[in-house]
Amino acid sequence: MTDDMHNGNLYLPMDKAILKVQEAAQELQYDYNQTRPSDHEKRGKLLKRMFAEIGEETYIEPPLHANWGGHFMHFGNHIFANYNLTAVDDTSIYVGDHTMFGPNVILASGTHPVLPALREKEYQYNLPIKIGRNCWLGAGAIVLPGVTIGDNTVIGAGSVVTQDVPANVVAVGNPCRVMRAINARDQQYYDRQRKIDWSKIQ
Repeated sequence: MTDDMHNGNLYLPMDKAILKVQEAAQELQYDYNQTRPSDHEKRGKLLKRMFAEIGEETYIEPPLHANWGGHFMHFGNHIFANYNLTAVDDTSIYVGDHTMFGPNVILASGTHPVLPALREKEYQYNLPIKIGRNCWLGAGAIVLPGVTIGDNTVIGAGSVVTQDVPANVVAVGNPCRVMRAINARDQQYYDRQRKIDWSKIQ
C-alpha cells in the first residue's frame, strides 16, 4: 500500500497491491454480514479482526458497508451503530466512546479531485474523519472527508456535515449548521414537554 492514502495526496486506488489487501478486508466484512443474530461471540471476534481498533461493548448492526471493512476505523468503547452504517474508510475514521449512529449513516473519508482530467485517470485522495465522545448522529446523516465533530454533539437526521462542528451543540441541515447549544433545558426535558424523572435514571 501507499502512504499517499493517509497523507492527503493523490493516489490510484486501483493499484494491485492496494486491491489485494482491500479484498482480504472485504472478505472479513462479508463473513460478518452473514452472521446470525445469535452469533454474538463470532461477531465480536470478527470485529476485532476487521477494525484497526475497536473497544469493549461496541456493537455494529449488520449489514456494515465499508470500502475497507473497518481496516482503517478506530472505534472506542460502548459505541452503537444501527443498520447500514456505510464507511468510505480509505483512511482513518476515529469515533469516541459512547457515540451512537442511526440507520443509514455515511462516513466518507475518501474523495476525488474536481478536475475532470484527474478523475478520468481515477485519482483519489483521503482526509481523516474524527467524531468525538458521546455523539449522536441521526438516521441518514452524512459526514464528509476531513470533518471533526466535537464531544457530546448531536447531528440531526439527514444532515450533510461538510465542515467541523464544535462540542456540545445540536447541528442540523444541508449543509449542517449549529442550531443551538446543549443547555440547561436539556437537563430537564428529554423531548419537548416530556420531563426527565431523574429518580428513575440509573
